[in-house]
Amino acid sequence: MPPAKEAAPAAMNIGTTIRGYRLQKGMSQGDIEKRTGLLRCYLSRVENGHTVPSLETLQKIAAALDVPLSQFFADDPVSRDVAAIALTEDEIRFLTQIQRYSSHLSDADRKLLLAMVRKFAQTALT
Repeated sequence: MPPAKEAAPAAMNIGTTIRGYRLQKGMSQGDIEKRTGLLRCYLSRVENGHTVPSLETLQKIAAALDVPLSQFFADDPVSRDVAAIALTEDEIRFLTQIQRYSSHLSDADRKLLLAMVRKFAQTALT
């Protein structure tokens, strides 16, 4: 019996990361075009994974988005998102408690907890 193949690590799609930051900041591709001089059609190709930009180009995009270039290469997307959020001390304490308690939950229970939080948030917004 042949040895099992190891799963290849998921390829990082820098375009998806760029699009995420751009949308998070409420910017259009046109806004990035104005700040960098890069054509909108080029930015579209990057965001859709058809073109891989050079480091120099990535630096221009990072500057236009006002994020450090290193953020594009963070291993964990959650870390990238959390790094961009300013939390109060109470919010950090609350999230730490959630993290501590959720580590003992099964996947099904975590999903249930997340669904409950979403429902509470929806109710609070209406």
